[in-house]
Amino acid sequence: MLNIIFIVAGLVCIIFSANWLVSGASAVAKRFNVSDMVIGLTIVAFGTSAPELTINVISAVNGSTDIAIGNVLGSNIANIFLVLGISAIIYPIAVQSNTKWKEIPLSLLAAIVLLVLANDVFIDKNTTNVVTRIDGIILLLFFIIFMVYTFGIAKTSPEVKTEETEAPKKIMPIWKSILFILIGFAGLYFGGKYFVQGAVEIAVMFGVSQSVIGLTIVAVGTSVPELATSIVAAYKKNADIAVGNVVGSNIFNIFFILGTTATIKPLPFTDSSNIDILVTILASLLLFVSTITLKRAKVDRIEGVIFILIYIAYVTYLIINS
Repeated sequence: MLNIIFIVAGLVCIIFSANWLVSGASAVAKRFNVSDMVIGLTIVAFGTSAPELTINVISAVNGSTDIAIGNVLGSNIANIFLVLGISAIIYPIAVQSNTKWKEIPLSLLAAIVLLVLANDVFIDKNTTNVVTRIDGIILLLFFIIFMVYTFGIAKTSPEVKTEETEAPKKIMPIWKSILFILIGFAGLYFGGKYFVQGAVEIAVMFGVSQSVIGLTIVAVGTSVPELATSIVAAYKKNADIAVGNVVGSNIFNIFFILGTTATIKPLPFTDSSNIDILVTILASLLLFVSTITLKRAKVDRIEGVIFILIYIAYVTYLIINS
């Protein structure tokens, strides 16, 4: 009963916190003439990745490495197929050219880099596959490059003016914007923590493996902030934050969170996880393809439905083979 309360209370906290975070982040973007995309790629992406970071660090310290790796891969898969799928059904998501040709390929690169670093047996003919501390440092160096690139966007890509942004509109005071962001961060963190805690304990009761728990229950649980934030952003027709949040979170998850986790403690890597990495790569590829179909840089409703169906098929595969 207590676990169910944790799940419900955590979900409610996450939904409200996501609304405050999007409102605060958008206000900051407009006040400082920074594009919503940059805010989504940095502040919002980092805030909604806080549950993944918490779970991974705790899992690494406790030796539950299957949950740590599964959490990151499962979250990245859920972010695109589930989060963007649902968001696109609510409101078709327009994707900027910069995102299509740079940020999405960068999230694809992150998955490919992980595939190379994790396959020591195949590449270096070692006896075991391990994401070592050196591998973790390499991932963190990629993350630094990503942050330098992102702040470069902030300087060269001001907020694009539209009829809505040009219309007279009262801007939220800076203190209130920051308060909304801080409350959003705190709510997402604690909501995600208790949601995952309740979900994991229920899954363990049914004898599900750590790997499957990480790829499904924990991954979806830690992706709830991204889901809530992107749904709210899509509902408010703020596509830049919806897309930037997901793409930024995927880059954060591999380069920063997995890099940090591996630096704390090397992560043994099973051959079966290669399938999950390949699905992660497929997700980024399909996201890119969806932005160039019919010559429209947009993830429309039919593509959102396809994303969700693929995710259902993937989860079904995990359950059958668990």
